[in-house]
Amino acid sequence: MVTFSTIKEISAYLGQQKATGRSIGFVPTMGALHKGHMALMQRAKNENDLLVVSIFVNPEQFNNADDLKKYPRTLREDSQKLEEIACDVLFAPDTNEMYPEKVTEQYDFGQLDKVMEGVFRPGHFNGVAIVVKKLLDIVRPDRAYFGEKDFQQLAIIKKLVAMEKIPVEIVPCPIVREPDGLAMSSRNRLLNSEDRKIAPFIYKTLKEAKLRRNHICANPLRQMIINIFEGNDHFRLEYFDIVNDETLQPVNAWNNKTGTIACVAVWLGNIRLIDNIRII
Repeated sequence: MVTFSTIKEISAYLGQQKATGRSIGFVPTMGALHKGHMALMQRAKNENDLLVVSIFVNPEQFNNADDLKKYPRTLREDSQKLEEIACDVLFAPDTNEMYPEKVTEQYDFGQLDKVMEGVFRPGHFNGVAIVVKKLLDIVRPDRAYFGEKDFQQLAIIKKLVAMEKIPVEIVPCPIVREPDGLAMSSRNRLLNSEDRKIAPFIYKTLKEAKLRRNHICANPLRQMIINIFEGNDHFRLEYFDIVNDETLQPVNAWNNKTGTIACVAVWLGNIRLIDNIRII
């Protein structure tokens, strides 16, 4: 594995690789790598000649300074994991390299970033779009791989690529879960032992929503799941919604011709967790 920390060096290296006709699969991350990340990388390796991974904790997507400060940074451990799966290229820049000047870009995603995460994390998706656009311009991959756990983010990135006419295939990858159902996330390592035991309640409740879909209309089901979360003193619910999987707008009636996703964000202790499940 070769490692680069500057845009100039990685751009030159990948330009040479592309000139020989080698395809590039790209997995952008913020580090603290887990098996979910590894699943993305393995797929990228299987479908491309080169696997490129970036590790960069992007300050532009944090609207909470404390959240940015406590986000796990484990570059040495992450590099070892990348070596083990035979990653070809690691790009690990610092903030000054990525943002040498004041960031001013603003993107308009219509209603996609006005719901769910967008309500509670203002500016978050603009920050995501800024860094993803920059990374895609630097790496110029054939395919870029993103997990479906961050479903709204995936929708935003698809929109960004279409708006900016970026020549890349965005490849969605299924959620990878722990044996007890908890969606894998870098934030899971911040849970204390007691909260970690409680956390699978999130997926259990989402599965309940999916199961009940055949018996309850969308609005009563939405309220039922909200009541379940609000009735559990261990959790503080930010949102639960049932939405169209393309527009992300709330679904009020079942329609088997359109995709439907149930999405949730909760606080467990002082750790914020998100998850989702396909309803239709």
